[in-house]
Amino acid sequence: MNKPRLLLADDHKIVLEGLRGLLESEFDLVGVAANGRELLEAARQHRPDAIVADISMPLLNGIEAARQLKEEGIPSKIIFLTMHPDVVYAARAFEAGASAYVLKHSASDELVQAIRESLRGRTYVSEMLRGPALEEFLNESRRRVKDTIQLSQRQREVLQLLAEGKSAKEIGAILDISPRTVETHKYKMMDDLGVQTSAQLVQFAIKHGLVSV
Repeated sequence: MNKPRLLLADDHKIVLEGLRGLLESEFDLVGVAANGRELLEAARQHRPDAIVADISMPLLNGIEAARQLKEEGIPSKIIFLTMHPDVVYAARAFEAGASAYVLKHSASDELVQAIRESLRGRTYVSEMLRGPALEEFLNESRRRVKDTIQLSQRQREVLQLLAEGKSAKEIGAILDISPRTVETHKYKMMDDLGVQTSAQLVQFAIKHGLVSV
């Protein structure tokens, strides 16, 4: 019987090595990625059964990468392995199409089970975040996010790179658009979200789980 095919994505090499040791006996590890853009390329190439990804990754965060993969119709189950014990991030993750949300400090106990559950078509949340009110919190957070924040894919990409401290010129080179277009996106977001400075824009984005750095 063939092992399920698994892709790993984390920007810390030591974490990737630890995951490899934890998972390689049960899963076929078809690739690794160190940032969200590498994750997109590897997922398109390998079409794994499941992806274990961090949320906080450079160039493109895990949630945005998951959203883009789902929009492209790539059916890989996505398991987020994260340091964020936060309902806003969890809501964002499931809204983007995640099947599981596992806290990193629980990985040795929960990650394999989370992957198995995801491959069976079920959802999994770390035990620390479970409780009778969890689903209500997730639903409320999803509604609040959808009702108040509507950014395009390109805006979210620009916002991620702004949060990493990149200039308009650097962002333009990464996204293959002009610096002027980058500035247009930035000021449109500032206007829509009611903030006055780039710093306030980034703070708003982090607070609401729009980006993770």
